[in-house]
Amino acid sequence: MAVTISQVSFEHHRLPLGIGEARPRISWRFEGSFPDWVQSGYSIEVSRHSQNQTGLSQIELFHYNSSDSVLVPWPTVSLASTESATVRVRAYGQDDQPDTPWSDTVSLETGLLTQDAWLGAVMIGADRETEKDAPHQPVLFRKEFAVNHKVEKARLYITAFGLYEASINGKRVGSAVLAPGWQSYKYRHIYDTYDVTDLILPGDNVLGISVGEGWFSGRLGYGSGGRRNLWGDTLGTLALLTISSSNGTNIVRTDETWAASTGAIVTSEIYNGEVYDSRLEQIGWSTPGFQASETAAGWIGVKELTTPYGQLAAPDGPPIRRIEEVKLQEVLISPSGKTILDFGQNLVGWLRLRVSGPEGTEIQLKHVEVLENGEVATRPLRTATQTDRIILSGKGVQTWEPTFTYHGFRYVQLDGWPDDTPLDITAIVVHSDMQETGFFECSDELITKLEKNIKWSMKGNFMSVPTDCPQRDERLGWTGDSHAFAPAANWLYDTSGFWRGWMKDFRSEQVKGVPPVVVPAVPAAGPVMATAVWGDALVANPWNAYRSSGDLVVLQEQYSGAKDWLENGIPRNEAGLWDRQSFQFGDWLDPKAPYDDPGRATTNSSYVADAYLVYVTGLVAQMASELGFEDDRSRYENWAMELKAAFREAWIKPDGKVANETQTGLVLPLYFDLFQGDEANEAAARLQEIIAANDYLVGTGFAGTHLLGLTLTRYNLTDSFYKMLLQTSVPSWLYQVKLGATTTWERWDSLLPDGSLNPGEMTSFNHYAFGSVANWIYQIIGGLAPAKEGWKIAKINVIPGGNITWSTASYLSPYGKFSTEWNVSDTGFHLVLGVPPNAKADVILPGGGTRRVGSGIHEISYPEFRF
Repeated sequence: MAVTISQVSFEHHRLPLGIGEARPRISWRFEGSFPDWVQSGYSIEVSRHSQNQTGLSQIELFHYNSSDSVLVPWPTVSLASTESATVRVRAYGQDDQPDTPWSDTVSLETGLLTQDAWLGAVMIGADRETEKDAPHQPVLFRKEFAVNHKVEKARLYITAFGLYEASINGKRVGSAVLAPGWQSYKYRHIYDTYDVTDLILPGDNVLGISVGEGWFSGRLGYGSGGRRNLWGDTLGTLALLTISSSNGTNIVRTDETWAASTGAIVTSEIYNGEVYDSRLEQIGWSTPGFQASETAAGWIGVKELTTPYGQLAAPDGPPIRRIEEVKLQEVLISPSGKTILDFGQNLVGWLRLRVSGPEGTEIQLKHVEVLENGEVATRPLRTATQTDRIILSGKGVQTWEPTFTYHGFRYVQLDGWPDDTPLDITAIVVHSDMQETGFFECSDELITKLEKNIKWSMKGNFMSVPTDCPQRDERLGWTGDSHAFAPAANWLYDTSGFWRGWMKDFRSEQVKGVPPVVVPAVPAAGPVMATAVWGDALVANPWNAYRSSGDLVVLQEQYSGAKDWLENGIPRNEAGLWDRQSFQFGDWLDPKAPYDDPGRATTNSSYVADAYLVYVTGLVAQMASELGFEDDRSRYENWAMELKAAFREAWIKPDGKVANETQTGLVLPLYFDLFQGDEANEAAARLQEIIAANDYLVGTGFAGTHLLGLTLTRYNLTDSFYKMLLQTSVPSWLYQVKLGATTTWERWDSLLPDGSLNPGEMTSFNHYAFGSVANWIYQIIGGLAPAKEGWKIAKINVIPGGNITWSTASYLSPYGKFSTEWNVSDTGFHLVLGVPPNAKADVILPGGGTRRVGSGIHEISYPEFRF
């Protein structure tokens, strides 16, 4: 029953190479089942590798008497730019409890913390006219250099105006794809750091960088086809390669001595896919001794572009990577005779082909999510084509996958595949490389499948920003969608670094307190406008991130933006509520909204806005309290009470009924505590009656769905929500599952019962917002929740129902893994609970009462329990 440290981390980085913090906070997770183990103190050993007169590492050892193990302060002086260190941790138990062994040693290294650290590297572009009102052909950049001494350490610091892929001596650098990802480039432009020591050769070397348009200058937005060049119209790259040896440091930097050209990628667009002409390949272009063929594009000089030094930042979250592969499941022939590949899973990424054929053979790959009448359904894509085209070279077997695009798809229409060539095609799944933290399974196969579908939709839409969908001409960071889904997302993956980076952009994009409805902002979404729920994500998302991670810095970074939203962003009427003339999305995609008017919900949009206003004002008061701003706490608490009174005056009748007696209309004041006295219990009873009269089908949109189950459980109506969750008619969660969905849909009925597509313009089959129900699944069926921010204390409250006879759930918290495994049988209710070392749990027993337990494995039974 030993206790060990399973993981040491810094800030929220999965790989702490090139980090932006000079004093990174340190966390460690535990493994082990020793009962009631509590850390009494810890030691941190830091070996610093900065240059000193002896050339040896400087080892420092620090001891603390503290139970803290999450985000503890850096114990020594700040790290300098590019400085590396190794850290290991040991924790001590209380009294006669065992101590942990030393953890594994973990290396960390800072990136370039100042402009001077870039050593004169500048952003460069090809010295030619850029394309006008057209896709940008990716550009190749090349630089030769020599190394005359044995390499001890080499680092590449790199970013682009666009997306980059780097190689040294013909070998790819790193595993990130679509790098550096998507940010609000005007305010924050990520650079990445790579260890390239093993790629540098004695003698001649070449650093090659391919740059595609990506989000930076590619077409973005819906409506009239979107717009290009939102952050710039010229592709470029910024790179610094440092090579350390016993003889000093060699520097290779982007400057005007580089050469540029183009290659086989003719175009590569986010929405429209890639055109690759193998006949235009510049074989060996990033290797020494390269000579361009007479048929290849010529090499030209480069020019210096404006370098965004003030915006350059190390990443907070993980990059996008190839995460897994999905094999081809079936080859279909459509009624019109087309070949359609079915991968059995709606996913996000691209295809990898191995193919040979005559020179000039053109293969076309058209990606879609669903079929209609046996043919690929392209209408939901709108103006996006999601089509890759590859033209073969005729020089034997080629392995190909696109470089600067991605697709949302299950099915691919394949045209032009060479005769007598076997199909060798694999789907590559890509997304932000977050650590998976939530795992769930239960006796109901449809509920288990629903949780998996939700996870697939999260994977497909967490692409450095939280997008709404991965396939059509949109794929934008809609803030309201993230508001609804964030608590669920925080179960499924470690989102801490992901949210931290995106929320920095959210704050930066505010104009006079008002954030855009999509972050990064794009013109297609319209001018910046104040609207509830979407704008309220400025408050709710940091709060939810704090609840999950326990990181007060998240609140500190976002607090001023949250205040700015309440103080300056919201247009108000004389009562302090929302100005009734303000546009509101409201309870978006209410199931009764017309297919061509998704905002026309059964609940008044101003009512929704005012309810959320009271709620987020109270959240800001809680943020102020956590940050120690007592004057602000008092002020916002009083403001919230005034707004509650104004809401009641505007929307609640003397008999306690609300202006909109709908599912959402009752859920919001119940969850946000806007009733008084007996009104709440009476409203909950009416909500239950409305749900029963609707045959336990869902009646909520984006604003209400994520709170529906939690509200019913709060008012002891969990059985009613189990009935809703288990429905298989539309609108319900399992309707989609019964129809074969492998992700969650944008609309409750994106696919109609007769198998035809919803006629609405917005018909995505990969949208995470209604997957917010995962939050309830983990809390109520899984029985897991944080009782204290960051999971120092968990709340364990399994509420069996729905004839589910067993469930297993786990969550990898900042302290380690919490797990529940329960079953109901003729002998009652039986729970096996796992609590990690240095944490506790308050267990709410099925028969009533609460018991606090420490770490270890706990078996709890309630023989009297029956469904």
